[in-house]
Amino acid sequence: MNQFNDIRINKTIEWLKEQVNLAGAKGLIVGISGGIDSAVVANLIKRAYPDNSMGLVLPISSREKDVLDGVAVAKAAAIPYQIIDFSEIHREMIKKVMNVLSETHVIPDHMQKISDANLRARLRMSTIYAVANALNYLVVGTDNAAEVHTGYFTKYGDGGVDLLPIAGLLKSEVYAWAAELGVPKQVIERAPSAGLWEGQTDEDEMGVTYEMIDHYLSGKEIPDKDKEKINKMHEKTMHKRQMPPMPKW
Repeated sequence: MNQFNDIRINKTIEWLKEQVNLAGAKGLIVGISGGIDSAVVANLIKRAYPDNSMGLVLPISSREKDVLDGVAVAKAAAIPYQIIDFSEIHREMIKKVMNVLSETHVIPDHMQKISDANLRARLRMSTIYAVANALNYLVVGTDNAAEVHTGYFTKYGDGGVDLLPIAGLLKSEVYAWAAELGVPKQVIERAPSAGLWEGQTDEDEMGVTYEMIDHYLSGKEIPDKDKEKINKMHEKTMHKRQMPPMPKW
């Protein structure tokens, strides 16, 4: 075991306990996608609250492999979990929205795709909070440093959380923590994906690799085209990292 990672992992677990105590809550909950970030967080919250932690696997027209990987993560972490499928509800909602809009607007296909994807993330967020409120748990997010900096998360979707325990980790560090925590091999080796649509991967959608973002955040030199892409994403998504603007009188 890497001693440096071990120290940071233990400090993060203690921090999670402190946050729950400060909030007067009873435990922690996370949405488990089957990806590496949620796998790391699931292991952290299980260690912080062995008897008061939960994972939710929330497929929405998802690949069977995503669900199986999510279950594998939960079982490996020994964290209680539930599977709640919102595929039908999601289809009904997006169909109704687009039918109403089509009466007065022409919505381009790519904008329909974005609306569809973000609705999935927001349905998952609402579900996690419904369970969290019932149990008096805090909702734990899974965004890492690269995602926070570039704004690669859905506002009031996967970005709607109470705590962000791995937001200070580079993607490469998330992989290192995953190995320390015993995350299943198939999860560590799978291409990072938010599961927003069939065949979607994070790096294809962003147009830049996590390795380049990690290098950038570490102060290393990267190609100008990658630097420009990262800066543009950071500026464009500034609103996601701030409270909504308010007028001043």
